[in-house]
Amino acid sequence: MELNIESQKQEFLTICRTSIHREGLEDLLEWLGKADFFTAPASAKYHGSYAGGLCQHAIDVYRYAKRLLFLTDPAASEESVAISALFHDLCKVNLYRVDKRNQKINGEWREVPCYTVDEKFHFGGHGSKSVFLVQQFMKLTTEEAAAINCHMGFSDGAANTVRDVSNAYHQFPLAWIIHVADEAAVYLENR
Repeated sequence: MELNIESQKQEFLTICRTSIHREGLEDLLEWLGKADFFTAPASAKYHGSYAGGLCQHAIDVYRYAKRLLFLTDPAASEESVAISALFHDLCKVNLYRVDKRNQKINGEWREVPCYTVDEKFHFGGHGSKSVFLVQQFMKLTTEEAAAINCHMGFSDGAANTVRDVSNAYHQFPLAWIIHVADEAAVYLENR
């Protein structure tokens, strides 16, 4: 999939600067600009496995979260929604590298580009690493931290138990909303 990465970057930055008014935002955005956030894939093989997929996925999650909040909690904090949705996958910044693999095309094996995981910063769970990275730049509320940490639901593979995630969803509705918005962005957008 080809997209205009610069246009998408500007959309992301506009949403951030319009919706988030927290100390540390500009430092976080500067770090994202120096890292590969705007050009990275969202995954190596699945959703958003193309240049710019990570930023596109973050914007998609934000849009679905806003729609879900309209139905469930219209008075929720726009800033919290934007922070949780836009930064839920920061664990994927500087995670992938372009590699090559063999693929059979028209009966012939050819070398084609692909993404592979090249983890340089091991921090445990997917959500907990994203929480840690955001908090290097700005303070999160407890609800925002829970939303980012639990966005993978019961499939994170971390030490979270079904009971812990379920309890987080009961205590912090935004956590459930970000989880559902993340799944909607993956399965309904087909990117």
